[in-house]
Amino acid sequence: MADAKFEALLRLGDNALILGHRVSEWCGHAPVLEEDIALANTALDLLGQTNLWLEYAGEVEGKGRSADDLAFLRDAWDFRNVLLVELPNGDFGQTIMRQYLFDQFNLLNLRALTESKDTRIAEIAEKAAKEAAYHVERSRGTVVGLGDGTQESHARMQEALNLLYPYALELFITDEVDDEMAEAGVFPDPKSLEDAYLVAVAATLQEATLDLPEAHFGHRGSGKDGRMHTEHLGHILTQMQWLQRAYPGQTW
Repeated sequence: MADAKFEALLRLGDNALILGHRVSEWCGHAPVLEEDIALANTALDLLGQTNLWLEYAGEVEGKGRSADDLAFLRDAWDFRNVLLVELPNGDFGQTIMRQYLFDQFNLLNLRALTESKDTRIAEIAEKAAKEAAYHVERSRGTVVGLGDGTQESHARMQEALNLLYPYALELFITDEVDDEMAEAGVFPDPKSLEDAYLVAVAATLQEATLDLPEAHFGHRGSGKDGRMHTEHLGHILTQMQWLQRAYPGQTW
């Protein structure tokens, strides 16, 4: 069970870590100052969640690896994030659409995790769910505002949705780790969250006057048991890990 728990915790930590890094790339480049600050704060929240999940993952693994070790000293094939979070930012609309599609799942998942039989997981989830609720409020409101905005903003948001929605469906693909953790009452079965997710997304898109594309996730993507990542993750890790790899073991 420890191996499965370690794997499941990596998935939570890696999703937050890689998305947090992607969002941080907007710092100093967002279209307006308010959004620049908001995106930076979102990235910080995600990195805070990363630290909590990976710290616990290291303890469960029992090999003396810290959260920093897991973040900075693993190679791309050892990361367990979904493809959605590692995709390039694109324009502002694409970034916001990706954020909403992840936020909506993250909030549902964290709320379910507050009922975990693992007290440590439940405590982390309770703290993170408060941040995730705000993230959903922000990203959902921006999706609605841009989708039901100008002709250009509507077109860009529809294009972003068409691109990203198939990747969001990977969030509900399960494997033996998910089955073991769900049976033990430690993590929810992702499929148990799917109906609530689809209802919430559909309501948001209706308000945003966007059309839900017909889509399925046809390739099993990145994280679970070392499946293939896109080339984008390698670029992210090159930026994120270079200091620690150039100067191993250095601390502030």
